[in-house]
Amino acid sequence: MTTPSTWFTSDHHFGHKNVIEFSKRPFADVEEMNETMIARWNEKVGKDDHVYHIGDFALISPGKLKALRERLNGKIFLISGNHESSALDCPACFEWIRPYHELTIPDPDAHKGERFIVLFHYAMKVWNASHYGTWHLYGHSHGDLPDDINSLSFDIGVDCHDFYPLSYDEVKAIMSRKQWKAPFEARNK
Repeated sequence: MTTPSTWFTSDHHFGHKNVIEFSKRPFADVEEMNETMIARWNEKVGKDDHVYHIGDFALISPGKLKALRERLNGKIFLISGNHESSALDCPACFEWIRPYHELTIPDPDAHKGERFIVLFHYAMKVWNASHYGTWHLYGHSHGDLPDDINSLSFDIGVDCHDFYPLSYDEVKAIMSRKQWKAPFEARNK
């Protein structure tokens, strides 16, 4: 049995017609948007993989959400965003729903062999242990916030990643290009 992969994503807004114009998404209509995002999700995510969805999953009725959820691979852990009324009406579609989550991933390249990641729908300037190099993944901004090369955080939302979820290794590659320095290290120079 293989170990499930870990994926991160945000801000699908399944069923939300206005997000197409708001976020300048390249879709003719909601059906095309939903079908493209479902296909791209399933292209990467396996049946038993873990997906951390960092908010704004869908703006559809709970019944439609259940039907859509059945088409998506993986076990979904939902960090709630500001558009979650349908998800909150059918919590059984998710492994859990939380407003905030701190995740630890085994990684031999990380301090003590574990990577600590803070998951929250909104971007933060500082977060738990950020001064020690922990990571922060957020959504909500649909790519409208400029990336800070000096911060170990970025927008994991689909609008920034061609409507695909990102694997832990893909997140790690992005973080490796950051120019972050520990605050105490920067002050000593």
